[in-house]
Amino acid sequence: MKFDLSNVRGDLTGGITAGIVALPLALALGVASGMGPMAGLYGAIAVGFFASLFGGTPSQISGPTGPMVVVLAGLFASLSGNVELILTAVIVAGLFQIIFGFLGVGQYIRLVPYPVISGFMTGIGAIIIILQLGRLLGHEPPGGTLGALIYLPTALSDINISTLALGLGTLIVAYKWPPFLAKFIPGALAALIIGTLASFLLKGIPVLGNIPTGLPSLHLPVFDRSQLFLVLEAAFILAVLGAIDSLLTSLVADNMTRTRHDSNRELIGQGIGNTVAGLIGGIAGAGATMRTVVNIRSGGQQRLSGMTHALVLLAIVLGLSPLAANIPHAVLAGILVKVGLDIIDWSYLKRAHTGPRWDFALMLLVLGLTVFVDLITAVGVGVVLAALAYVRQVAQLQIEEVNRIPETFSDPEERALFKRAKGRISMFSFGGPLSFGAAADLGHHVREKVKHGSQILILDFSRVPTVDVSAAMAVETITTDAKASGRELVLCGANEAVQRVLENINAHQAGIRSFTTRQEALAYAVDKVEGPGPDLKSQSVPDINQ
Repeated sequence: MKFDLSNVRGDLTGGITAGIVALPLALALGVASGMGPMAGLYGAIAVGFFASLFGGTPSQISGPTGPMVVVLAGLFASLSGNVELILTAVIVAGLFQIIFGFLGVGQYIRLVPYPVISGFMTGIGAIIIILQLGRLLGHEPPGGTLGALIYLPTALSDINISTLALGLGTLIVAYKWPPFLAKFIPGALAALIIGTLASFLLKGIPVLGNIPTGLPSLHLPVFDRSQLFLVLEAAFILAVLGAIDSLLTSLVADNMTRTRHDSNRELIGQGIGNTVAGLIGGIAGAGATMRTVVNIRSGGQQRLSGMTHALVLLAIVLGLSPLAANIPHAVLAGILVKVGLDIIDWSYLKRAHTGPRWDFALMLLVLGLTVFVDLITAVGVGVVLAALAYVRQVAQLQIEEVNRIPETFSDPEERALFKRAKGRISMFSFGGPLSFGAAADLGHHVREKVKHGSQILILDFSRVPTVDVSAAMAVETITTDAKASGRELVLCGANEAVQRVLENINAHQAGIRSFTTRQEALAYAVDKVEGPGPDLKSQSVPDINQ
């Protein structure tokens, strides 16, 4: 493993700063997952260290994140708090990510459309806030988003004013902490310290309680046949969301450092980190945008910064964990509400009404599915709908190209040849990759637009780099229609790949003339319609529309 030590001072400064920022978030996200604060710290240490060591984004800081915690909290509720099975899901998620990296999946994950990303990130932010509302009111709501929402009226009927004041105060400190002080103590850490000290003046405030200290123990994977599908499903969701979260953060890091990350290597590093996290009792993690930004702004650029961040947290675990026992749940809830609010895509929500309505509707659909169904369904449905919408747009453009029957040509010779035909030739010029999206209407549009009285039909493939089977079958339909109506079909401009597909799929390809250029096809067609033969005027030409 090659290390770049050209920026040691900046990397150490960035790593230490990021470690301090990560402390309250790791504790809060660990509690939110149901696994406890130490699981959050162990996850931050393992993922933070190994993702930096083996990953493909040198300046990235990894650790527990909102999307991963939302999945873990749901799994915790589904498995009735079975820690070993939850850790098994984390280990398997890491193995999935390693496989993703070796298979080169990283380049495809980045193709997820922005409205889908915006919708599920906003949904995750909403889920985090919903899950913390009960704790802010002094209650411990049941697991799950719907359970927390259903329980909310009960919590509102019996509000613990002290807990609410402490949580809101923590939230205000985290948001309003002066920037000049943030250079020395980050806002989240200041909110954690101030909130914890303030809790000593209040009575009846629930706190974390006894927290074990020292090095973690080893947790080998455990498989329960009755719960195997649930564990594998959660592991796959964790792997996919962690991959998306990490690669989005990698793009942010690229923009700030003017570098380019290796997406597949990043997935392998994240996978190793999550596998180790599960083995030592930590929760799953991913690339963390806020911590990465803090690291880069503090001077961190290379792998050493992320590894330093993890070692800072390890030192805290070994020496200061007893102090964390006095941290109130309300303080962590206030910090998590800020995390949720930061995840929500406010910038897009403010401008959504000015953009395409379909994109905004897709974003809202993914948001709703994320909150009320599950994350993988939300992303899957969003990607499929976005892809179908894109195919439809491309198909419309391709059909518009088909409808542009060329009355004029840029080439004078082609224009002269087409005029000589006097309407006895119909030509259709296809544009761009001819795909299944346009195939359904292709034959219909050609049938409608072909000229009455035309004897030869020319299909121009000069601007078509590829065709799929659906498009080739549509061409076969056009071929059948042309032969049935007594017209001759001529192809021109098809490259070798297009010609091969058409010949292999089109059962009626035999007898169809094909020319390299459009001018050659026009010259042949003109000679054909002007040549000797029966008196065309005395014959009725079958109408392709009949």
